[in-house]
Amino acid sequence: MNVSPGPPAIFDARRRASHLARSEHRFAAADFLHDRAAENAAHSLEVILRDFPDAVDLSAHPGPFAGRLADSDAAVRVGTVRPIADPDTRAAPGAQPLPLTDQSQDLIVSLMSLHWANDLPGALTQIRRALRPNGLFMGTLLGAGTLKELRDVLTQAELEVRGGAQARVSPFADGFDGAALLQRAGFALPVSDVDRVVVRYPDLLALVRDLRAMGETNALTGRTRPLTRKIVARAAELYAERHAEADGRIPATFEIIHLAGWAPHESQQKPLPRGSAKMRLADALGVREQTGEA
Repeated sequence: MNVSPGPPAIFDARRRASHLARSEHRFAAADFLHDRAAENAAHSLEVILRDFPDAVDLSAHPGPFAGRLADSDAAVRVGTVRPIADPDTRAAPGAQPLPLTDQSQDLIVSLMSLHWANDLPGALTQIRRALRPNGLFMGTLLGAGTLKELRDVLTQAELEVRGGAQARVSPFADGFDGAALLQRAGFALPVSDVDRVVVRYPDLLALVRDLRAMGETNALTGRTRPLTRKIVARAAELYAERHAEADGRIPATFEIIHLAGWAPHESQQKPLPRGSAKMRLADALGVREQTGEA
């Protein structure tokens, strides 16, 4: 019997976990993206007037959400948010079964971690199964526009110096696919939004320091040839030549995809059955309907 293979292993879960562990002691110096994602999640909860007694945080770094929620009006409606204890689950979502009982949670948050999932639909499906009916999932992941400048200059520099280049920046999800990914995982009422942030740095090395402090450096699977000083120096030159602003600082683009979806429940709004509309589209738009022969 043929067994269908699982999704391709794009990321090395052990390498990612190692990077995340090494970042813990310096994360506070580069938590701005995680804090931005946490602030958005807390603000979104403020307008949802219902209680979430059982809540868990699957975020790579759980501190920012706990801090933002504590300062939020939503805090009185959310029970104690438990950070997930398993470091591998925080580092590489979906690599192992989610250590949560099915239909045990009212709220699950996962900030700045899902872009490291080899099987993103599978990881989202695990989260949906852990939610009680009408439970809420809120998550963020980095999108396709993230670090586009860095990807450009590293590729060109390595091509020039070595005559060939390896991927150095992760492939990220397209923000326009967010709602579809949630639907595929079985969520109801899916919502997706994209937040683009441009951070300005004095030079390439300052950007790399922040990426290391976040735990967001290269964790692609397979053998990776180290970057030489010559390649890094050439990449820095190209970054300045192609992307530097008038004051000499370089921009780094980050694209944050915000996701929200509910575990299905009979009380939720349903789309009208096909054919049940009371008005023709042409009448609603105030236009004359034209017919013609092919």
